[in-house]
Amino acid sequence: MLKMNSKNLIIPGIVTLLPMLIGVYFWNRLPDVMSTHFGLDNEANGFSSKKMAVFGIPLFLLTMMGVVYHVTSRDPKNKNISPKVKTILIWIVPVISVWTAAVIYPVNLGYELNVIFAAALLLGLLCIIIGNYLPKSRQNHSVGIRIRWTLENEANWNKTHRFAGYLWMAGGILTLLLSLTRVVPAQWIFGIFPILVAVPCFYSYWLHAKKGL
Repeated sequence: MLKMNSKNLIIPGIVTLLPMLIGVYFWNRLPDVMSTHFGLDNEANGFSSKKMAVFGIPLFLLTMMGVVYHVTSRDPKNKNISPKVKTILIWIVPVISVWTAAVIYPVNLGYELNVIFAAALLLGLLCIIIGNYLPKSRQNHSVGIRIRWTLENEANWNKTHRFAGYLWMAGGILTLLLSLTRVVPAQWIFGIFPILVAVPCFYSYWLHAKKGL
């Protein structure tokens, strides 16, 4: 069983900072002002200095991983969080860091890349993975659908997360399919995510109002 302790952060932390080494390797070929944010039209609409892009982004993400570790480890119901969910929590930030580098560096080196397509693929995969493990999480204050009705009633929590797990996996698969086929605009694809967040909350309230859970 995985215990949430600082030793578990060493390898993920190294992976999170790996893009810094890649950036240093390509330093002379990267522009002084780099594209770091993109709109749904796949055009750059946000820019950062080379130092910020190469060093600042990985360090910021490393800080975020530390925040996630701190919040989760201080949760009074930490033992209720599935060990596999803890593993996902630890590795989400390194994956995002590597993905960010895999998108930003090629674009700024002059290669053509559909950033929105790549983002949709990542979102779809994350939704599938998270959906697979949502039902395995017991009541806690750090991970899952933490709203009034789930936190006050264990049966509500369990039913809501079981429902949300199926929904998130279906939403992730749909996101992947729509991304691969490219049959709908990007706005529609990314519109799936708010639905995945909102519907389980309404379902939890429905359980509370109709069934007293």
